[in-house]
Amino acid sequence: MITHPFTYQAPSTIEEAVRELGRNGESKVIAGGHSLLPLMKLGLAQPEALIDLRRIASLREIRIEDDGIVAIGALTTHRDIAHDPTVRAKLAALAEAASAVGDLQVRARGTIGGSLAHADPAADEPAPALAFDATIRAIGPQGRRDIKATEYFKGTFETALAENEIITEVRFPAPAGRTGSAYAKFAHPASGFAVTGVAAVVTVKADGSVERVAIGVTGAAAAAYRATAAEKALAGTNGDAKAIAAAAAKATDAITALSDLAASSEYRKHLVTVYAKRAIERALSRAKA
Repeated sequence: MITHPFTYQAPSTIEEAVRELGRNGESKVIAGGHSLLPLMKLGLAQPEALIDLRRIASLREIRIEDDGIVAIGALTTHRDIAHDPTVRAKLAALAEAASAVGDLQVRARGTIGGSLAHADPAADEPAPALAFDATIRAIGPQGRRDIKATEYFKGTFETALAENEIITEVRFPAPAGRTGSAYAKFAHPASGFAVTGVAAVVTVKADGSVERVAIGVTGAAAAAYRATAAEKALAGTNGDAKAIAAAAAKATDAITALSDLAASSEYRKHLVTVYAKRAIERALSRAKA
């Protein structure tokens, strides 16, 4: 299908990109293009200008800072995240979520910044972003702003990002010593989107009991969310099968589950329970290894 006519800009710095975005209220930022271009072809998005970020090399970095934070540039592809040794070692749930995105072609082109900015309720990477207490760093006309992942996802395709802001990187705190993480997903057979996806991050004490747990869920509700009731149920236990099952059963507490052609709300809640259990079990196993 033919898109609505638009102008095209390819700035070489993030500051230039922010200026271009502010010049026209109908401008859109494009990175990998897997979210925006289909909407344009369907006529659901008709930007007057596209601002292509791909020439901004600094947005592709994965680095570890002195305080242990793993900073991932917004233009880092899902494939690069999935295969990066640092991410795989320190943020296993994120690597697993990135490796579960779409298909090979989508992973090679799509970016973490684009995924978080688009905020599809069935996207994979919001779940580990929540579970790892990540921070989304953005730049706009007023300068830099850090947004906690727990405050970022507002609804279906709705975030705390302002229209004139651009995501520059996603920042993941260094996990504590005895911490394991995992991502478990029930994928839609055609699109690969998460009908349900659960990321669990578990820290254990020296005696093997659960010190802290964080669980991010995607695909089940209008926006990705933290399963706080499940977290509270598991923290302080010895992480046995009974405790895990009891916690997983609370992973849909206080949410309104989606119901569509892919799954009813009841089935989605069932899937969240099943995949929360799997993610917690694998995260605990890794924490104790």
